[in-house]
Amino acid sequence: MSDHKSSAWPLALFYAVLIVYASLYPFGEWRTQGISPLAFLSASLPQYWTGFDILSNALGYGPLGFLITLGGLRTARSYPVWRAVLASALLSLCLEALQSYLPSRVPSHVDLGLNIAGGCLGAVLAWALEKLGALDRWSRFRARWFMPDARDALVLLALWPVGLLFPAAVPLGLGQVMERVEEGLADWLADTPLLDWLPVRDVELQPLIPSAELLCVALGALVPCLLGYSIIRSVPRRAAWLVLALLVGVGTTGLSAALSYGPSHAWSWLSLPVQLGLVLAVLLALPMLWLSRRGCATLCLLALGVHLSVLNQSPTSAYFAQTLQTWEQGRFIRFHGLAQWVGWLWPFAVLASLVHRLSRREPPLSAPSSASGS
Repeated sequence: MSDHKSSAWPLALFYAVLIVYASLYPFGEWRTQGISPLAFLSASLPQYWTGFDILSNALGYGPLGFLITLGGLRTARSYPVWRAVLASALLSLCLEALQSYLPSRVPSHVDLGLNIAGGCLGAVLAWALEKLGALDRWSRFRARWFMPDARDALVLLALWPVGLLFPAAVPLGLGQVMERVEEGLADWLADTPLLDWLPVRDVELQPLIPSAELLCVALGALVPCLLGYSIIRSVPRRAAWLVLALLVGVGTTGLSAALSYGPSHAWSWLSLPVQLGLVLAVLLALPMLWLSRRGCATLCLLALGVHLSVLNQSPTSAYFAQTLQTWEQGRFIRFHGLAQWVGWLWPFAVLASLVHRLSRREPPLSAPSSASGS
């Protein structure tokens, strides 16, 4: 049994939320058809299906079964695979039944079977990796690289690329929510006396000047680097994380641009301010390799505060808003909203995690243990 809390459980919870979002989007126009929500179980086979439908349903539940089994094995060495399969089956059954109340969704027993098969495949894969010793090797790797209290930061770092998948007005600029929050509150409080309580800006938001964009890009790249520094044990491993974080950030942003504007425009966002911002992030991150864990966490908190402050002083351009229509069409419609929410909330989750960590006494640096969990 693991001595550390497993990152698999919060990742499994997040992935379950992703499945719920993808299965019930767009969450509107609920109605009853006067039939049992389980009537789809006895329906005939669908006449039309595509390879994408089969693949997405079969593989969509694979990570869920894998993460549930992985979390169970990290908590107790003896964890029956059927529990993860049952959890996947129950979730799929509930969501397929709920789809019968949505006019834009069609429940199917074929989807249910493929989802269960995917969950079973993921669970068996995790069980096989445990039997082959791969999970123990990961545990030893985690113990050598990361501190015992690294779970929250590891989960946040795993979610960082998800937030970057949704196109941002400023590259690597997650957390630009103030304008949307003000508009949402104004709509919500319309025709109520509380509308007068809503703060109103004295001046209209102005687009970021190149130097401010440069700063936002630099801090947007620096924050995950410092977050990783705060849980990584040694300077050489921090240097490796610096390279990996920058590659992931640039690569994921390029993928987002390719999905939004087309493959030919995958790197059109690399303007001069963005390039200089990435260089500045490297120049700032290099001397911080030798800082203490607490120092890295403190500077990460400071960098994140400045980043959010500068970023939220600018509006989302009308041209940028038009480009988001691509994400509201086709197959991305079920996933773009959740990626957007991750991008909005990720910096604030990091803020909460850092404040919680800095408010408690730092545990002593102990030698890595081979029994550490994932």
